[in-house]
Amino acid sequence: MNREFEIVKASIYGIVGNLLLVAFKMAVGFASHSIAIILDGVNNATDALSSIITIVGTKLAGRRPDRRHPFGYGRVEYLTSVVIAVIILVAGLISLRESVVKIIHPGTPSYSVLTITVIVVAILAKIFIGIMFKRFGDKTGCEALIASGVDSNYDAVLSAGTLVVAAAQNFWGLNIDGAVGLIISLVVCKAGVEVLRDALAPIIGLPEDKKLVEAIEAYANGFPEVRGTYDVVLDNFGPNEVIGSLHIEVDDDMNAREIHALTRKISEGLAEKFRIMATVGVYAANTTGAFAPMRADLEALAKEDPKILQVHGFYVDDQTKTVYFDMMIDFHADDDAIRTQVTEAMKKKYPAYTYNVVVDTDYED
Repeated sequence: MNREFEIVKASIYGIVGNLLLVAFKMAVGFASHSIAIILDGVNNATDALSSIITIVGTKLAGRRPDRRHPFGYGRVEYLTSVVIAVIILVAGLISLRESVVKIIHPGTPSYSVLTITVIVVAILAKIFIGIMFKRFGDKTGCEALIASGVDSNYDAVLSAGTLVVAAAQNFWGLNIDGAVGLIISLVVCKAGVEVLRDALAPIIGLPEDKKLVEAIEAYANGFPEVRGTYDVVLDNFGPNEVIGSLHIEVDDDMNAREIHALTRKISEGLAEKFRIMATVGVYAANTTGAFAPMRADLEALAKEDPKILQVHGFYVDDQTKTVYFDMMIDFHADDDAIRTQVTEAMKKKYPAYTYNVVVDTDYED
């Protein structure tokens, strides 16, 4: 699948669909002297602008890396989603202001058959465009398209609200224009905040995808020389640019040539299978059983504290009398206190050794 082509294609569909709605609403609006329909047409013009922004963002994100940006421009695509989220928020806030004005100074709206026809056409068109954006967005993993789909769906909700207002006015003589507008505006503002949050999240930094991490660990553990895989860290520089690192545990009697061949195979496999450029670090594991009781005591200490989620990278350098290990600790726990507690307990039992402990934090909820 050519991802950029699919995103641009969906955006062009959106531009054409929204411009057709603009032309239709403007023609009807000017013919019927309806400012509401004309303003709705202007709103569709901003939706077309969102699709243009998506195309520009996708093209910029696809630029090749250079000296100024050696990891490429992929995060520009996330900025595109931020712009679209801001457009949704602005639309919601403007609608909110107008709704409050209508509540304070209610008019007497009039909805003709022509006006209702325009509203129904707008609802159907925006639902169709929203579904199209959502499908292409899910297919390509493009947050900007998904955000445009959300925007289109809420435009349909706005139009549906107008239809409810028209029915209440024409059938029961109730003027609920301002109240319905207020409710819908708040819903749109909430959607804008959620889209903005999702757009900013990958820029600020997200926890690792648990399923992807498990798949990476399973792949690396598939090599017979690997005793375990730990410390998977992934950094997203765009939908198609992920850089990461991980540690594998191997026997301490492997030589540099063997380790080089193994880590190269793993990194190349990760690039081919997951499209991830990963640096593979190494933990040495004692091949003799002399330190098995010490390791068992450490693991027993870890099991006593539920805040210690994992102990790995255990290695004893008998020449320097140094014990190395990593502890994964719950995000909400006091990692310094736990590290001190564990090292002091180990020193009491094995006072001849010093302890080099690295704390890894678990960020999963």
